Amino acid sequence: MTPNLHLWLIVLLPLAGAAVNGLLGRRFPKQAVAAVGVGFSGAAFAWALVVATRFAGLAKVPYTETLAPWIRSGAFQANFAFYLDQLSLVMLLVVTGVGFLIHVYSVGYMEHEGGYYRFFSYLNLFMFFMLTLVLADNYLLMFVGWEGVGLASYLLIGFFFLRDSAANAGKKAFLVNRVGDFGFLLGMFLLIKNFGTLDFGGPGGVFARVSQLPVETAGAGLLTAVSLLLMVGATGKSAQLPLYVWLPDAMEGPTPVSALIHAATMVTAGIYMIARSNPMFSRSPIALTVVAIIGCLTALFAATIGMAQTDIKRVLAYSTISQLGYMFMACGVAAYSAGIFHLMTHAFFKALLFLAAGSVIHALSGEQDMRRMGGLRTKIPITFWVMTAGTFAIAGFPPLAGFFSKDQILWKAWSSPALRPVAGEGLNYLLWGIALLTALLTSFYMFRLWFLTFFGDYRGAAREGREHAGHGHGAAHDAHGHGEPHESPWIMLAPLVLLAALSVVGGWVGIPHALGGHNQFDSFLAPVIQPTSEELPAAAEPGHPGAPANPADLEHERRMEWLLTIASVGAAALGLFFAWLLYWKRRDLPEKITATLGMLYAAVRDKYYVDEFYNTAVVRPLIGLSTYVFWRGVDVGLIDGTVNSAAQGAQDVSDGVRRMQSGNVRSYAGWIATGAACVLAYMIWLGVRR
Repeated sequence: MTPNLHLWLIVLLPLAGAAVNGLLGRRFPKQAVAAVGVGFSGAAFAWALVVATRFAGLAKVPYTETLAPWIRSGAFQANFAFYLDQLSLVMLLVVTGVGFLIHVYSVGYMEHEGGYYRFFSYLNLFMFFMLTLVLADNYLLMFVGWEGVGLASYLLIGFFFLRDSAANAGKKAFLVNRVGDFGFLLGMFLLIKNFGTLDFGGPGGVFARVSQLPVETAGAGLLTAVSLLLMVGATGKSAQLPLYVWLPDAMEGPTPVSALIHAATMVTAGIYMIARSNPMFSRSPIALTVVAIIGCLTALFAATIGMAQTDIKRVLAYSTISQLGYMFMACGVAAYSAGIFHLMTHAFFKALLFLAAGSVIHALSGEQDMRRMGGLRTKIPITFWVMTAGTFAIAGFPPLAGFFSKDQILWKAWSSPALRPVAGEGLNYLLWGIALLTALLTSFYMFRLWFLTFFGDYRGAAREGREHAGHGHGAAHDAHGHGEPHESPWIMLAPLVLLAALSVVGGWVGIPHALGGHNQFDSFLAPVIQPTSEELPAAAEPGHPGAPANPADLEHERRMEWLLTIASVGAAALGLFFAWLLYWKRRDLPEKITATLGMLYAAVRDKYYVDEFYNTAVVRPLIGLSTYVFWRGVDVGLIDGTVNSAAQGAQDVSDGVRRMQSGNVRSYAGWIATGAACVLAYMIWLGVRR
């Protein structure tokens, strides 16, 4: 008998926390607000752990929990139901686990900020919508969570709403994501039109219907159209080219918000949605090719920008975009489990890096410019060591978590045959080469951050006493004053230590066979990946149903994977070497190099002027169209003008008629005679016509 897992509890607990703090938190002391915010998110995590322990005993997976009918129109029906399988279980644990640690950290980080209750209410609300998205049984309910995380991100990015930059960043995130949402909506409309349902599972569900259709190798068809439209939605949420521009500006929100958006919610939604929709994507090589190319280019593009940023949070923001590009590329080569594996390990070390950056910012009273840091490894040693773990993990050094997940993506990019019907093997090698170069750049800019922040002499002394209102930690933070750099309280450090441990060992569940492991993570997710991708030879490992039968082929693959692993580690080491050379050994070189590169460096530093391009090509024309055509032309000129002209005409007629009421008897007699003459003339005219 299948036990009732009560999945609704996991979703509703954060909502209850948001409601309590949102409605009553203003009257609570800060300790009570923190207890509610942390308590409800912790309870959701605890129940998710209970569900995980019971998962292996389920008689049927996927497990569906239908709460109530939701929408019914003709033959179409969508239920309010939750869906649990291996993929949603991984996401459930990541969202609740990492989200809970961020809540704990926020208790200390936001202690001196205004709007304390509002902040925790928004955090809980963010988790509620993300959990709705993850556990949704159909695309429609997923879209509710999808839009909800957009709303919550708008509220949290613009949390310091008195600052124009924060308010504008919130609006930018909201508007850019609406572009992607338009694609998501069109994809759902196509599914309804052709399948009559938006349910994932079941014999009449989308995936069962799609599995009966052939792979579209001959050209683009329905599955390609739906997949590309869903991909447009994913590019918005997961900040891929060309819709990535909102994510760097999202740094205007408090640092815990950045950690939550970049690690556990929002940006992972697009990756999850593509992995969830793998039955469709795997039957469209064209859509897979587009996804892989976009992901690869995004990874490289963002990594180059990250090399030239001086704001510690912006470096991490572009790093997130780049790593999301890796995940996108993994999904594009039909290695969905590799993409989700990197999503999980990235959640550990990116949350760690953002929260550690917040600890640095906290220690420096809000300073975010790395050029004003340095020498902090002795002043904040715990923060230094946990950030060291995160830096080595994201750079891909073995045996840390980022090494295994990134290495698996590189291997799949090289070997997956998913794109060969469209582009041949050449595209595989090109994707791998760009991804390897991106790995080198990632290692370089992360160790650049590491050396600038923690090594050398402290360069922030001259800043003491300088006004630093407007920094990301919130203006109210200035009031309590810090003096010399100091370590954060344990309420902030404890989550960092736990995340550092996960950043070290979190990837050991996915050690591939070539490196002596069994890749339990891939095996765990295998039932979620439908046959088209399971049958790919590159996805097969010894013991896998689709594994090559020839031992010589297996040995060749193993040797090749080893060679690629060596190249990957070499790229990470090379990045560390260049960062050491430029920011420790020869600190005079960066200035000379930037002077030599001139305009090229300026273009990278200024983010290739993409924001300026959008402002010129999209924002200003839209503002001009709205101002001169829709407002002044249609609204004021046509609509208001018509109404005003009608009123003016009525006024003129009334004014003329008013003059007839003069009180002069001879005038009245004249008007009567004129009227009678008119009536008489009209009757004569009618008589003549007959």
